[in-house]
Amino acid sequence: QVRLVESGGGLVQPGGSLRLSCAASGIVFSNYHMGWYRQAPGKQRELVAQITSVGSTNYADSVKGRFTISRDNAKNTVSLQMNSLKPEDTAVYYCYARNLITRADYWGQGTQVTVSS
Repeated sequence: QVRLVESGGGLVQPGGSLRLSCAASGIVFSNYHMGWYRQAPGKQRELVAQITSVGSTNYADSVKGRFTISRDNAKNTVSLQMNSLKPEDTAVYYCYARNLITRADYWGQGTQVTVSS
């Protein structure tokens, strides 16, 4: 059974930092591209950052230079370091995994990030 479990969300002031983590189980982690999406109230889910099975990264324009995605294939984890947070970063953040061969997608349950003073 595939499981993606996010952690690290919370309330932070503008300009602050948070680190999200996603622990994967039930998959051969190195065979998966990993990433983070987010969904704000009343908005569509959008891609935040992704990292391929070989470590190439891609970011949404809105987070470039502020967020950093990384993966640890030994620990089956993917992380998102978020710096210089803005109120518009407030959303539920979802971890996802995509099999690089079958392109099957799996999602975590989401973790709330709220940026507010």
